[in-house]
Amino acid sequence: MYLPKREQALLVGIEFASEPVPLSLSLSELKGLAETAGAEVVGSLTQKKDRPDQKYFIGSGKVEELKALAAAQNADLIIFDHELSPSNERNLEEALGVKVIDRTELILDIFAQHAHSREGKLQVELAQATFNLTHLTGHGASMSRLGGGIATRGPGETKLEYDRRRLRSRISELKKELEKVRAHRSRKREQRRSSRIPTAAIVGYTNSGKSTLLNALTQAGVLVQDKLFATLDPTTRRLYLPSGKTILLTDTVGFIQKLPHHLVAAFQATLEEVTEADLLIHVVDAANPFHEQQISSVYQVLEELKSITKPLITVFNKTDRLEKPLSKKLLGKYKPAVAVSALKLENLNQLLTTIDAVDNLTSK
Repeated sequence: MYLPKREQALLVGIEFASEPVPLSLSLSELKGLAETAGAEVVGSLTQKKDRPDQKYFIGSGKVEELKALAAAQNADLIIFDHELSPSNERNLEEALGVKVIDRTELILDIFAQHAHSREGKLQVELAQATFNLTHLTGHGASMSRLGGGIATRGPGETKLEYDRRRLRSRISELKKELEKVRAHRSRKREQRRSSRIPTAAIVGYTNSGKSTLLNALTQAGVLVQDKLFATLDPTTRRLYLPSGKTILLTDTVGFIQKLPHHLVAAFQATLEEVTEADLLIHVVDAANPFHEQQISSVYQVLEELKSITKPLITVFNKTDRLEKPLSKKLLGKYKPAVAVSALKLENLNQLLTTIDAVDNLTSK
């Protein structure tokens, strides 16, 4: 699903007591995602709830409020900051008369726009197909009773089952293609190992400045945009350290909070660059007021990739946007840590010295 340019979008966020991330952070991020996808955000609606409503996810009163807001703002798209069930989405669209998508669909749309390599496109298609399979359901009364029995058989069921088989078949094909990509990457990594050159992966929250840092350190010429998920395809370049050692430095896809599990799984071939690296360089947007929550989100993904125990250097980037220097207490909390401005090329020598001091980066 691709979002047409400049759809008028309303954002919907629910504050549950169990949510670890502040609603203001989550909605701010959702706004950035919507704008990256090409929508114009014209308003938002929030609600506090103990648990999701079974029918609409939000309360029925909020549905009426949302319908009035959508009419007042001429909104033609409503984006929920949570994963909706197929029935939630269908019930909301019927009640509101406006297209409804959730956070996962929005991220998938951005991925589809920004994937350029064959591998990136395969991974995006796999993520989309996996999502569509779990959300495939009939629409309207004629297809709402697919459990079998009298008055339930007919073309609707045949079409639904056909679509499911087609999606499962395509998912199988995509997984096989990505296995070939994974095997190719594995051979390239073996070549790197045989050349005795250590590897480092740049990780971090999306839009933290990872590609800018790669460019600053290696003159890689990677695309840099002030957008979420501007870069999906990994780029590897040689980095020469002050001691004379050489390492291979790889820029990887950015992380984000509430990243659905199947998206991590779909990008496993790319994220293997993280799992196979000797060192992780974690880039943090120091100017973002929620940078510590973003650090926690990155750690969660590293836990899922079983890479949290790897040697890690925290790089607090975008210091040129700060009114005052970062505190020594914050830098000490994430030691070893370095504060830099990749854009202004500030303090990169200290970063190179810190990388140089990592024990396991001695040529093997």
